[in-house]
Amino acid sequence: MAPLRHRHSIDCTNCEYRSLRVFCNLSSEALQDLETIGVHASLPKGTILFQEEDPSQHVSILCEGQVKLSCTSREGKTLILKIAVPGDVLGLGAVISNTPYEVTAEAIEPILIKNLRKNVFLAFLERHGGEAGIHAAKSLSEEYKTAFFDARRLALAPSAAGRLASVLLEWGHSTSCGQPVMKFTMSLTHEELANLAGTSRETVTRVLGKMQKEKLIQINGSSVTILSPEKLQLLS
Repeated sequence: MAPLRHRHSIDCTNCEYRSLRVFCNLSSEALQDLETIGVHASLPKGTILFQEEDPSQHVSILCEGQVKLSCTSREGKTLILKIAVPGDVLGLGAVISNTPYEVTAEAIEPILIKNLRKNVFLAFLERHGGEAGIHAAKSLSEEYKTAFFDARRLALAPSAAGRLASVLLEWGHSTSCGQPVMKFTMSLTHEELANLAGTSRETVTRVLGKMQKEKLIQINGSSVTILSPEKLQLLS
């Protein structure tokens, strides 16, 4: 992992994502304790937080930016599993089960994270017993549901357009923070987006163009706004 650039101005108590993400929505006492442990770090795009099959050594709470989670087959084929957004806890399952990381986590834009060493994080869970443990369990449950929906999307979506619509909707819901307008930064290339949607780069380019013409989405540079989530839902 790249050298950390420390920041000390982060206020977990007043974070806008606190009430919208499972793990960080803790009591004031637990949250104040969480603020005193770990290290905040600003990291550039392309930073590898951890790699699959490496021993699990820490969890990372994503505070700003987006992180790509992927795995690679023995033949070298890479599958993008998820785009993590602020409030997600990365490496949680591996640390709790004391097993190697299941995925590789790579920043796809500049990020701000809070790193907690394994022993520090597990001690935090012990100190706050039921509450922190339940929140960790809920976070793992969210990971399971995400994996389930991804598998269902790839297996059952009627078309490549449907799979891509599902990806865009999931991304929009995750980053909208409860706001009525779903707008997010598309930090993936068309090739990477095709990987996530289980289709080809050419198909992604064609379908995104068609969605824009039909005013389902609007793309300005890397910014994507979902104009008609209802119609995208019908596609998916």
